[in-house]
Amino acid sequence: MDAYDVILQKRDTRAYAATPLPEDAVRRILQAGRMAGSAKALEPVRAVAIRDGAQLAAFAACGNFTPHVPGAALAVALVLVPEEGMPLGEFAQWRGPFDAGRAAQNMMLAAWELGIASCPFTVHKGDAARAVLGLPPGHIVINAVAFGYADPAARDPMRGQRPRMALESYVHWERW
Repeated sequence: MDAYDVILQKRDTRAYAATPLPEDAVRRILQAGRMAGSAKALEPVRAVAIRDGAQLAAFAACGNFTPHVPGAALAVALVLVPEEGMPLGEFAQWRGPFDAGRAAQNMMLAAWELGIASCPFTVHKGDAARAVLGLPPGHIVINAVAFGYADPAARDPMRGQRPRMALESYVHWERW
């Protein structure tokens, strides 16, 4: 499957089979995240890979819309490491969240190509996530991705296309 086909076919999945992911697949997914571009090559993103069921449940409690996370084979928290001397209040204007999104998308596309489903999620309770993940001071996690093989009893997300708005409605040329 080429990259464009993966992009067109990828679907978010919130129902996973109780099947562990092969180690080489996990490494490939994490490597895809590591290879995402980074503004000014600062590489402000790190990953915390979670496979333990109790840890998945504890991490899921850090989000508001995360009932699917405890059933995943893997969740990856994208941790933002602040630049030296950066006040915490500047994270909102900092490029780190953009780089984290790039890493998440790389991981999800690499997983889909391997037949592994995924779903990104927001971590709403930052202090709780810092405690659950044991993050150093100043490090934050805003988003994460759940991974696993799609539950065959659930709607098959690996098949078919969902209707999307037409390109002509999505794109405005030169000005709105």
